Amino acid sequence: MLIPWIMDTERKLIYHERQRLQFCLLHTLNNLFQEKDAFSRAALNAIARKLDLQDPNQSSWTPLSVVFKSHHNVVTGNYDVNVLIAALEERGKTVKWHDRRCGASAIGLDDKLFGIVLNVPVKRYGGLWKGRHWIALRRVDSAWYNLDSDFSSPYQFKNTEEITELLDGVISTGGEILLVMNGED
Repeated sequence: MLIPWIMDTERKLIYHERQRLQFCLLHTLNNLFQEKDAFSRAALNAIARKLDLQDPNQSSWTPLSVVFKSHHNVVTGNYDVNVLIAALEERGKTVKWHDRRCGASAIGLDDKLFGIVLNVPVKRYGGLWKGRHWIALRRVDSAWYNLDSDFSSPYQFKNTEEITELLDGVISTGGEILLVMNGED
């Protein structure tokens, strides 16, 4: 869904997909690239299959292998970081893990940075279900947005301090920060 935002008399369209099942990585990638079909479920499944074939330590087949693959769940999605990295590399991007010991203030929000992908712990259903959730942060023109697929619409950050506060919160709760770079770095 394209969400219009009006700022400084300029109309901007921000693409934002909402959460469905456990396809937050799919939504994160499409939100990051600001395209409805930057990636599809079929494309991510193909990447996961390719990763399975390349894995020298792949486990033997079990009846549960039909649903629970090494890099994703066939029914609900729930893709892992290897699928994320391979998908981004297909698009000419590189991924750097942020060293949590440095804190968020060490992240340069410059032109080399295409966006930020977060992987955060979540609790749902009154804490009965624990898992992880993918989130995209992206600069569109000169403004940064939180494109969390659980949000009803994109959230525009007021300033870089607000981004740093969010990222420090992600670090303090055991989340991971992946920096998506434009090309080689």
